[in-house]
Amino acid sequence: MLLLPCVKAYTQPALAQQWCQRVQGSRPLFLACLGFTETALIPGISAAGATPSLRRYTALADGEVLLTGRSCRLPTSPEGYPSPVVISRAILSELGIPCRVFDCGLLEPLPGAEKVPSGGPARCLSTGQALSVEQVRSLWQEGYERGSQLEASYWVVGECVAGGTATALAVLLGLGWQADGMVNSSHPVCNHAQKLALAQRGLANLSPTAPAPEVVAAVGDPVQPFIAGLAMAAAQRGPVLLAGGTQMLAVLALMRRWGEEEGIPWPPENVVVGTTRWVAEDPSGNTVALAELLGNVCLLATQLSFAQSRYSSLQAYERGYVKEGVGAGGLAIASSLYAGWGQAELLAAVERSYEHLLLQAGSSGAIVRPSRSSC
Repeated sequence: MLLLPCVKAYTQPALAQQWCQRVQGSRPLFLACLGFTETALIPGISAAGATPSLRRYTALADGEVLLTGRSCRLPTSPEGYPSPVVISRAILSELGIPCRVFDCGLLEPLPGAEKVPSGGPARCLSTGQALSVEQVRSLWQEGYERGSQLEASYWVVGECVAGGTATALAVLLGLGWQADGMVNSSHPVCNHAQKLALAQRGLANLSPTAPAPEVVAAVGDPVQPFIAGLAMAAAQRGPVLLAGGTQMLAVLALMRRWGEEEGIPWPPENVVVGTTRWVAEDPSGNTVALAELLGNVCLLATQLSFAQSRYSSLQAYERGYVKEGVGAGGLAIASSLYAGWGQAELLAAVERSYEHLLLQAGSSGAIVRPSRSSC
């Protein structure tokens, strides 16, 4: 169901329409939550950086672009595809949407970001000991406390975790959802078998009835419990848009389970998931079916297209590369709800942002790389 010229509801259209009507014309606050998991170092697991070693800096680079408009961490290549942070940065800067960046567990300090004290990088999910239970609970508590203090008309919550669709699959399976074959990838064709093998290894010694914190501790990443706490608290105060695809569907599943187990109520009608059509219509994933499997989930997607872009590197999104990340889809939806932007305005803004970032990068081509993470 097309709700606006550039926003489509893929599930629960009536609820989605009600949510959009509540926030239309309002300016949101964008919350970017960044972290790292050693899962990203596995060859082929993600295209969030050209090599495993470069994926150490994907979230750092995207955070730098959000905060300063440039990053010199990642090299370019002649066939490089731009990070979705190009989309996010365009909307934030041109519409004056305020942004806060949270370091939930990066490998290096990110100047300007709000460091989450209990945060820290996660081990590979295949170990079955990605985080400690104490750390998971602390991350959730930190998120909940921040969410209880937020002031805005509504909140758009984004993420950047290279390898995050693998941890999303593992957490969904650990929570009992049969999500194999449904998550997305930054690759044109999702590497489902590789992700499933890692998840099964990590979950091998976990009880099928393990509580949510133990599931995340076994196979999750530091961003998941932080966003879960943040969004649960924020939803008690107003509308929340979880900006991402299958990674945010995993967070929503975690929120529901955590609330049930801990007796923490939050209004589910206040929370929707918003992504790009490249994710929602990805033929090698099944985001819509996953949203339907979880039940009563409003899945929105921007209809932004790069088919007519002047840049071949942006056109690569139409061939299945990159797809999503850093809240790009959710912010594109917010631009339509707040400023009435359609395809023409979005494409023009993204191309201006891309040109500016390339100019800032100079010969290093900082923010362009062969592809990066999806949600």
